[in-house]
Amino acid sequence: MTPYGALGLAALRGREDEARILIESTRKEVVQRGEGIGMTTTAWANAMLCNGIGRYDEALAAAEAGSENQNDLGLAAWSTIELIEAAARSGSPERATDALRRLSETTSASGTAWALGIEARSRALVSRGEHAERLYREAIERLGRTRLRMELARVHLLYGEWLRHENRRTEAREQLHRAYEMLSAMAAEGFAERARQELAATGQNVRKHAVETADRLTAQEALIARLARDGLTNPDISTQLFISPRTVEWHLRKVFAKLGISSRRQLGVALTGTRPE
Repeated sequence: MTPYGALGLAALRGREDEARILIESTRKEVVQRGEGIGMTTTAWANAMLCNGIGRYDEALAAAEAGSENQNDLGLAAWSTIELIEAAARSGSPERATDALRRLSETTSASGTAWALGIEARSRALVSRGEHAERLYREAIERLGRTRLRMELARVHLLYGEWLRHENRRTEAREQLHRAYEMLSAMAAEGFAERARQELAATGQNVRKHAVETADRLTAQEALIARLARDGLTNPDISTQLFISPRTVEWHLRKVFAKLGISSRRQLGVALTGTRPE
């Protein structure tokens, strides 16, 4: 199975090196199989990764690739959401407006708090003044009624960024603090760092939250462990992931230490119930 879960998680958490490895290895796999949804998935993950770490031009290019199939109401729509943020932040409002029109056709038909909250958040990005503020508050209210904590945290982040640019520093700090605490708790490190830097720009410095990783595998370690469990040799894994056999061996030693095992034969049982950090 293609590791879509590990891929999305690495992108969400802003672990660029790990995410890049997963993106490239997944892209290679899905091209060989002719798996179109895989290309959409890797493009969406790349767009989310780049938005999280503030590389908006790269995010825009990836999101446009991920949203090409407009008949896909799943990940292509998610890529459209990333496209709107990337376009608005990279000085391409016309591309954001066009994407918003496509998105609203889906969200208005759905009518859920999730859909309408995302639409309000996206529309706020291409709006100004009081209208933008009303939309940010609407997005917070709607997404606050869902279980989608990540999407809610991203509204607080975007709203806080907007308030700072409006020179409303005290209000900006409130939103940015909320975003930072939520994103840090979810280990969404890329977006959390965005919030931390925005807080610093308001004149308030915050310490980075430590992330406990001792007993959990990174996305890259989890992928290598699964490949080893499935019978691939170190050279096989190195070829698939575009890294050296020595790097594979180094990662496997870390995997064995974290899982408390000593051989590949134990990976099948040891990986049950584990989750990447």
